[in-house]
Amino acid sequence: MVRTIITVPDPLLREQSAPVEDPRAPEIQELITDLKESCLAAEGIGLAAPQLGVAKRVIVINHPQGKPYALVNPEIFWASSGTSALEEGCLSIPGIIVRVTRPKKVKIHALDERGEWREIAASDLLAKILQHEIDHLNGVLITDYAEGRPEHPETPQISPGALLKV
Repeated sequence: MVRTIITVPDPLLREQSAPVEDPRAPEIQELITDLKESCLAAEGIGLAAPQLGVAKRVIVINHPQGKPYALVNPEIFWASSGTSALEEGCLSIPGIIVRVTRPKKVKIHALDERGEWREIAASDLLAKILQHEIDHLNGVLITDYAEGRPEHPETPQISPGALLKV
């Protein structure tokens, strides 16, 4: 089912998400289905459970070169020292683009939807998507990366050049 994506300043977006004990549990499988459908409906490239109002460590990746897939309890265990900056948007902060510098490559551990452990080595766009969605699980938003951000990151009054309103 397509769900409404919550937006700032909803406080759930700032919460630390809880680990999932069993990815095969019916409520988690339903959440995964809803994340995939909601991500596709919003034409997003990724979505995290907190964006649907659920503080669980589940993300969906909708990479342009594949079909959507879910990752449960994803954790970055390695990040390259090399970085790159990319302008990022967020479905929970409509109309705002922030230039975010992130590691070019990451490796993550996660459970797939069947509950099997996976190790994913990602670079370029996929690495950025994974980092962005995992940030959501930790209560971190793209506005936290903007230079000159205000005391309340949800307030889009940020220094010129750091953030664009679209």
